[in-house]
Amino acid sequence: MPNLYSDRLRLRAAERSDIPLFVKWISDPEVTENLMLRLPMAQAEEEIWYENMLKRPEAEHVYVIDIKLPPLEPNGEPQWLPIGNTSFISIMEIDRCAEIGIMIGEKYYWNKGYGTEAMQTMLRHGFETLNLHRIWLQVYVTNPRGIRAYEKAGFRHEGVFREGHFHGGRYLDVNLMSILRQEWDQISSTTKGD
Repeated sequence: MPNLYSDRLRLRAAERSDIPLFVKWISDPEVTENLMLRLPMAQAEEEIWYENMLKRPEAEHVYVIDIKLPPLEPNGEPQWLPIGNTSFISIMEIDRCAEIGIMIGEKYYWNKGYGTEAMQTMLRHGFETLNLHRIWLQVYVTNPRGIRAYEKAGFRHEGVFREGHFHGGRYLDVNLMSILRQEWDQISSTTKGD
């Protein structure tokens, strides 16, 4: 699985050594508030999840979102800091579509555009490398930050699963958003012309 790069970040394959970091993130209620997780996961459960993830097709493996930090010494290599993860979920080969998920686990880096940039990098990979036709996601209506990031990346609203998720003692509507290959082509051709 090759690394994917953008201006400020790289997406790299998740390693077993990342598991404690994932557990830290999904143990934080503020981080999981907008994720479709029902219960906290222990380290052992996350290790089982990791082993099962490795059995999935490579295109569905999890990428760690690393942001580029300045080198520690002049002319040195940049440093990389993991702040979240992302992956395609259940790629449908015949229909050429996939669901996508993302988590920015390091709260200090929220609202700085990293989620949008990671999503744009994954869209480029999905459409231009994996030859997908449609990429879609689910997002709670109570997650305006996520909705904004997805809209900036080019996703369009398709519909609502009314009261589709029970979370925090109440039912929440879930937005369905997607982007098609021809919409991505239009967006990427516009940005290349800048």
